[in-house]
Amino acid sequence: MTGPVLRFAPSPNGRLHLGHALSALLNFEMARDAGGRFLLRIEDIDVGRARPEFEQAIYEDLAWLGIAWEEPVRRQSEHFSDYEAALKTLKAQGLVYRSVATRKEIADEIASREAKDGKPWPRDPDGAPLYPFEPGDAPAGDAPPAWRLDMRAAIDRIGQPLSWQETGAGPDGETGEVAARPQAWGDVLVARKEVPTSYHLSVVVDDALEGVTHVVRGRDLFWSTSVHRLLQGLLGLPAPVYRHHRLILDDDGRKLSKSRRDTSLSELRAAGATPADIRRMVRL
Repeated sequence: MTGPVLRFAPSPNGRLHLGHALSALLNFEMARDAGGRFLLRIEDIDVGRARPEFEQAIYEDLAWLGIAWEEPVRRQSEHFSDYEAALKTLKAQGLVYRSVATRKEIADEIASREAKDGKPWPRDPDGAPLYPFEPGDAPAGDAPPAWRLDMRAAIDRIGQPLSWQETGAGPDGETGEVAARPQAWGDVLVARKEVPTSYHLSVVVDDALEGVTHVVRGRDLFWSTSVHRLLQGLLGLPAPVYRHHRLILDDDGRKLSKSRRDTSLSELRAAGATPADIRRMVRL
């Protein structure tokens, strides 16, 4: 009997911080203790922000923490054909549609509807406004399209409630068998204008192709699992067991962020911190 397969999948658009250390250590030690496999994936589909120096820093930080991974490392930018094949499947099912609306056009439409209705436009679980156009109603144009999932059609195609097995806990303590709520996300992007995929599509394809059996990641991605379960169902992909762990917060109660340049592992190392210090700081 083979052991579990776990993965750590950072994006090389900044330096790793304590939140990444917690996730990487949990995945590595869970795989090691269960006699399983630990994979490293570089999620570099954001070609405009991914940097080679940040990817190299990921390897250095993880090695310093005592984490070892299997080779070769999967780099998403080298596997666009896998995501194109999945997108082709969704197109064949009639479940995606072209979208050339700009951010300004989307924002203007939302503002117009809020002014007309006198109430805020619905938001997704991350707090972002839902896409306001129906399939076929968005502005037309000759620009390269993004592709959006027709959420209502996709849910109708599945035809039954979706759920996932949660061994951690959600924001409100949800655990065990959790009912998926993909409709809360509206018509999500499955491919962007500049690359033939999105986070949601690539992550489910990668997990299936790599045989990942257990997904261990931060609680901020808890409700994203609803979209992932829907895509897994549409594409005929297996569903891993999920564990969403606590987040590392700053002094203001916000999760750590590369975009705000919160203190990185490399900065802590340069200041004299040891791997044991990092474990204490993330309460392991």
